[in-house]
Amino acid sequence: MFSSIAKSSTILSRSSFRLFLRAQSTNALTKTQLPFAYSPTGPASIKYTTQHEWLATHSDKTTFLGITKYAADALGDATYIELPEIDTEVEAGDSISSVESVKSASEIYFPIKGTVVEVNENLIENPQLINIDPMGSGWIAKIKIDDEKDLVSKDLLELEQYENYLKNHTEE
Repeated sequence: MFSSIAKSSTILSRSSFRLFLRAQSTNALTKTQLPFAYSPTGPASIKYTTQHEWLATHSDKTTFLGITKYAADALGDATYIELPEIDTEVEAGDSISSVESVKSASEIYFPIKGTVVEVNENLIENPQLINIDPMGSGWIAKIKIDDEKDLVSKDLLELEQYENYLKNHTEE
């Protein structure tokens, strides 16, 4: 009996920790606006890459792409965002956009196959949105992915995995 209580307690502790991590993470999506609010139930899947991009995929295979808070902070103040062309077909690993800042320029890659259906035109006039709200109004592109199965990849991380990656691969 005590061992089953201990196991239940451990499972509860892990679940509570995950909920706490999601609530505290600056790399979690902003839930009150796009891309989270695209569908009433929110995204079916949220994934992260080790290149600090995020993908929020909804049940209709519509996937929003952006950069994480970590990436936005590392880049510094954005001065220009190169957006992809609508109807561009992208292969896994293709460079789809770039972000220029006062510190550097970085390519943005899309890790799976799909077609660009919309871009965030607000970034043209206000590239700083990517710094202000990279996990919400600073999204870069909306892409219709070809196959949801592509989201199951060792290269695409859950939030907790991404946070652990940051802890283990960034300098203090």
